[in-house]
Amino acid sequence: MPRITASLTRGTEVTISNGRHTWRVDEPVDKGGTDTGPTPYEMLLGSLASCTAVTLSLYAQHKGIELEGLEAEYEYDRVHADDCQDCEAETTGFIDRIQSSVRITGSFDEAQRKRLTQIVSRCPVHKTLENRVHVVDRVEFA
Repeated sequence: MPRITASLTRGTEVTISNGRHTWRVDEPVDKGGTDTGPTPYEMLLGSLASCTAVTLSLYAQHKGIELEGLEAEYEYDRVHADDCQDCEAETTGFIDRIQSSVRITGSFDEAQRKRLTQIVSRCPVHKTLENRVHVVDRVEFA
């Protein structure tokens, strides 16, 4: 199971570690940070984008499909539920929305194009975000 630790360094700067790698997260200057790393939402989008790329790559390798290139771009925003034309559930107020643009380069037949399009939403991070996560918080004071 993945495990991440986050330690507040100073201000809004946070050092993240998985035990093998260490990286930094921060807020931009206009939000009170020092911009020493991506924001938490940028990290979330990076997780989704990289999971999409890895999932597509592994699928293509498994099926013997040659990918010449692959780019996944994700954007996050909050929109009023009334403005969400592709939302399935009736919701009021605002909703969180992530939009993707995935560009796959190579020579594919129609069946491969269709299947690669389906695989985009099959990465584990995508599935987790779509199915809502049950978060259990435990707070300790030292």
